[in-house]
Amino acid sequence: MNPPGPAAGRRSNARTSRTPTARSARRQAQSTQSAAPEVPERRRLRRQAQAGRILVPSSLTILAICAGLTAMRMATTGEIAAAMGLLVAAAFLDGIDGRVARLMGATSRMGAEIDSLADAINFGVVPAMIIYFHLLDGHDLGWALALVYCCAIVLRLARFNTLLDDDEAPAYTRDFFVGVPAPAAAICALLPIGLEQQFGEGWWTSLPAVGGWLVLLAYLAISRIPTSSLKTAKIPPGAIAGLMVLVAVCAALLVTFPYVLMMIVIAGYAIHIPFAWRARRWVASRPEFWNDKPAERRAQRRELARTSPGGRRRRPVLNSMGRLGLNRPTGASAQRPGTESDRG
Repeated sequence: MNPPGPAAGRRSNARTSRTPTARSARRQAQSTQSAAPEVPERRRLRRQAQAGRILVPSSLTILAICAGLTAMRMATTGEIAAAMGLLVAAAFLDGIDGRVARLMGATSRMGAEIDSLADAINFGVVPAMIIYFHLLDGHDLGWALALVYCCAIVLRLARFNTLLDDDEAPAYTRDFFVGVPAPAAAICALLPIGLEQQFGEGWWTSLPAVGGWLVLLAYLAISRIPTSSLKTAKIPPGAIAGLMVLVAVCAALLVTFPYVLMMIVIAGYAIHIPFAWRARRWVASRPEFWNDKPAERRAQRRELARTSPGGRRRRPVLNSMGRLGLNRPTGASAQRPGTESDRG
């Protein structure tokens, strides 16, 4: 058999060059050459999209600052109702700007810094000035009390920012605030004005009462008393209907009796603090539940309380006779209570 000639070798080399590996390599090289000029363009478009996403939550924060400063101006002219409404609007904008940033994937360091400055202005300076101009004007001690409250809020925000950088904190700490948060303290600080607007002047508008209230809020803001955080709260499906009814009731009160609604909200917030403190102490003493979700921790807590030797045990009520405290009939001759045989 004759050996293959040069022509056969060239044909085999040509077939080898047309193998799938060679074709894929050529296609990859061509795609790389064609995509190289597009990389800077894609990066530019990506930066523009990121800047557009950052603009939305940052604009909400700037609007919150404008609302707070306008509220302070309204307080200087005696328009207290408008000032309180603008401060509530600033608190609402502060509550949604962070959520909007997370939903849009637009969180940034600059946005966090702007939000912190907005909190210091809206919930530290503005409430103190509203209370001073309306209730404490003309008292040197009143100005000192306003400064105490304002400085306490600033210190509370500084501590909050440092706790955000603590990567070693357990997961359950995200469910609680350390101290009363600045927006809640600002709304609570307006309680004496709300009482005055609803019931007129009284002991609640005196210098000792207003000053003591501001000092108490300043202490709660910088304290380490835990309060609940709504950032990780989830609404169960079964509670949606009740929540909608509650929203409707709050809307009706907001239109008809806004100051009564404010008092109810402040009272409810004050009542929840002992429960939050108890819940945090319970989970802090049980490391096995640190990474569980809040709903799972509550279920475990109820189960432990039910099964523990010293816990409260509830007997299951099986029927109406059990609820009435009657004995279950036994035997074939047992009859229902209240029959003629019993009366005879």
